[in-house]
Amino acid sequence: MELRQFFRLKEAVVFTFTLPAFLMVLLGSIFGDAAQAFAAGMIGSGIVSTSFVSMGGGIASDREDGTLKRLRGTPLPATSYFLGKIILVAVSSLAEAVLLLAVAKLLFGLNLPSSPHRWLTFGWVFVLGVTSCALLGIAASSLARSVTGAVAIMNLVYVALQFISGVFVTPITQLPTVMVDAASFFPVKWICQGFRSVFLPDALAANEMAGRWELGTVALVLGAWCVAGLVLCRLTFRWSNSR
Repeated sequence: MELRQFFRLKEAVVFTFTLPAFLMVLLGSIFGDAAQAFAAGMIGSGIVSTSFVSMGGGIASDREDGTLKRLRGTPLPATSYFLGKIILVAVSSLAEAVLLLAVAKLLFGLNLPSSPHRWLTFGWVFVLGVTSCALLGIAASSLARSVTGAVAIMNLVYVALQFISGVFVTPITQLPTVMVDAASFFPVKWICQGFRSVFLPDALAANEMAGRWELGTVALVLGAWCVAGLVLCRLTFRWSNSR
């Protein structure tokens, strides 16, 4: 039902799916030599946009128009509602990634991974990234009483984290250390770093702050945010705007 409802909104579908690919075209055209790195960053950025901003905005809208309150009074389990939302953002994020990779391959000669090990890394980074950001989006949906306020807050956080997490700057070592240290507390930096390990040669791991991909740390941080996001959802989620 969530998927059918989403795909009926043609403007939202076009914007959601094409924005990362559009930014990829712009950045790749300006910084052609860094297209491979930008592709990895834009996949991560797309996941955060869909899983965090869109998830939070969608739930805030359902709360504001009374949908959540009405659903609460039906036999529908709360788990089914949240799983529907998470499946929606997972499918949307995967479609975004496929479109972006196709554009980057056709226009900039993006080298796709050839080893199963790298695709396996892509898979678990994708799953942990979508799950952690979706849970944080659910929690963040309760930050404001209106959908406008919630989306404004989440977009502010999203844009700020993109810049300090190295999405638009490559290599990330060009950023001030204090910015990267701050970004290291949040999922965006680690999602993008995980995807860089998939699409970039191992020799370019030297361009990371630690001089290596740190995949163990990527898994640990994203896993910790999955747990933290679940806890925050339990503590902050409400079915209506009345406190």
